[in-house]
Amino acid sequence: MSFSASVLTLYPEMFPGALGLSLAGRALERGDWSLQPVQIRNFALDKHRTVDDTPAGGGAGMVMRADVLARALDHAAPEGDPRPKLLMSPRGKPLTQARVRGLAAGPGVVILCGRFEGVDQRVIEARELEEVSIGDFILSGGEPAALVLLDAIVRLLPGVMGNERSGEEESFENGLLEHPHYTRPQEFEGRPIPDVLISGNHARIAAWRREQAMKLTAERRPDLLAEKPSP
Repeated sequence: MSFSASVLTLYPEMFPGALGLSLAGRALERGDWSLQPVQIRNFALDKHRTVDDTPAGGGAGMVMRADVLARALDHAAPEGDPRPKLLMSPRGKPLTQARVRGLAAGPGVVILCGRFEGVDQRVIEARELEEVSIGDFILSGGEPAALVLLDAIVRLLPGVMGNERSGEEESFENGLLEHPHYTRPQEFEGRPIPDVLISGNHARIAAWRREQAMKLTAERRPDLLAEKPSP
């Protein structure tokens, strides 16, 4: 069974977007994964297709209605659907490569893209939505975050990357940032390729890459080193 993604959104025309190109797009055409955008407004309860209302207790903006979202979620993921239900939200748990790998190993995902000020808490609880954040910043809606999440997942599906080893040494796969890369020409504006990389000594190359990864991580993301268990 191929990986199946359902995305609940007010803007289904945003999908597949970039996911229809390159590796993800070719995999979509082959049927390695499938994508079903779901228009939330189709599950509104009035002729105006209203999906939001003023926040209880007052305040700025609007809140997406629990009853409308529940109808959309129950349509996209009826009882017995094994796929996790995710809500893209800046207050969610930060997305990690480990979580991405876990999702890629499963049957698929159901993603709810929030808009306005947010989503009624009651539907989050009633439908057991897992809130996921792609970073400490605010977007105009959950759709760009959903595209990022799906791109990270799809590239890990079997057969999507031409060389399965391509992802083994990438940033976050081993708890470190990735080492620097070089290719031809041998010299660029007075900057040569490090001698070790053209030495042919694979043990020395591996050690150098590890050393560089540790150095970059210490400089840019020391929090990752703090999370690594002691050897």
